[in-house]
Amino acid sequence: MLLASCRYSYGHQAPALLAPTVSAEAVAAGSDEEDWSVHMQNTNTLQGHTKIRAPYSGTNSLNQAPQMRQMISLDLLLGMRLWSGAEMHMDCLMWQGYGMSNALGVAGFPNGEAFRKGTSEPNANIVRAFIRQSFGFGSEMEDAPSGALYLKGKQHVNRLTFTLGRFSAKDIFDANAYANDARTQFMNWSLMANGAWDYPADTLGFTTGGAAELYLNSWALRYGFFQVPNVSNGVALDPHIWKAWAQVVELEHKHQIGGHPGAVRLLAYANRAHMGSFQQTLVNPVRPADITDSRAYRIKYGICLNADQEIVPGVGIFTRLGWSDGQSEPWSFTDVDSSGSLGLSIKGAAWNRPNDTVAIAGIVNRISKIHAAYLQQGGTGILVGDGTLSYAPEKIIETYYDVAVRGWLHVAFDYQLVFNPAYNRDRGPVNVFAVRLHWEF
Repeated sequence: MLLASCRYSYGHQAPALLAPTVSAEAVAAGSDEEDWSVHMQNTNTLQGHTKIRAPYSGTNSLNQAPQMRQMISLDLLLGMRLWSGAEMHMDCLMWQGYGMSNALGVAGFPNGEAFRKGTSEPNANIVRAFIRQSFGFGSEMEDAPSGALYLKGKQHVNRLTFTLGRFSAKDIFDANAYANDARTQFMNWSLMANGAWDYPADTLGFTTGGAAELYLNSWALRYGFFQVPNVSNGVALDPHIWKAWAQVVELEHKHQIGGHPGAVRLLAYANRAHMGSFQQTLVNPVRPADITDSRAYRIKYGICLNADQEIVPGVGIFTRLGWSDGQSEPWSFTDVDSSGSLGLSIKGAAWNRPNDTVAIAGIVNRISKIHAAYLQQGGTGILVGDGTLSYAPEKIIETYYDVAVRGWLHVAFDYQLVFNPAYNRDRGPVNVFAVRLHWEF
């Protein structure tokens, strides 16, 4: 799963899609706005793990032997203002490399730049191509600063925004100030997004659909309707859009506590896809358990909480909590039925490095009882499947130090410790080390 962006990039953080709406009055007053923009980003990640304890391995296990893998991504992002309140954006992504063990063996996989279908030769695709239209109301305006996925200008504080085309659901939903972008912040999949949200996406992390956002002062209400893959974590999207779909709604409130900004977001989702049932699979006597035989159009649903809060300037905390029903196979993101994370991010002003960042977070991922029974009977998921299972929650600690070499160039050193990888107490723990080089303009 490659959640690519330059905003983001996933550092799944960073800005969600903002929607500038420039009034005629603002234009007449000579407001400073962009009619077009060009942005680029490049992220190079070298990541590896030491030897792990592994009395047995399966189809989707993390390799027992030490290994090192490299991932490279390059985005060229173009933006253009079409008419008042409307923008068009495109993102051409080039990528190369593999995740550790081909991005298998850990549900909270340690590299958000890794995807399930690696490539030894450079590959390219247009991963974003969308139009965004905003309708403002009320007289109050605010700045919309220039970014990779939005144009500099003025926008109404109160507005209604529509986005239609190909993009990432994460561009709009489940944003977090401190854990959102694997290219600039935490690298783990369960920190760049809520692990329990099986968010709609192809193998690269993008899909086709539409979203509506209503902003009213400190409140925002968002709704999205998206296509889903036609096979689990597949490249192609299911064309039966009335049978196979993903819907998501999110309510966000931004606030200040003692003058320090924060936000709370509540997200609910329902996905319908040609998914297999754990219960039906286990009734079938075939072993190892094969969930493909039970696939039919069925619904999966869940709810997620997401919050971030600045404590003092440059210091913030965040958390995500998520739950899904856990009765059907994971379809788009990863093998997690419930997840919780808590973290701390600190800027380096105290040691005269104001643009550096040091951060630490902990994650606990779980699956339902019937999901665990399926894996114990030899079943496999998107990322996990050791052939059998001695179940325990997957627990992960991640810490990184990001060095601002220049304003546009950063080098980060990342360490992750994974207990019970793929929910299996018989394997691990796993020590994962990474170096990440990132530049953008």
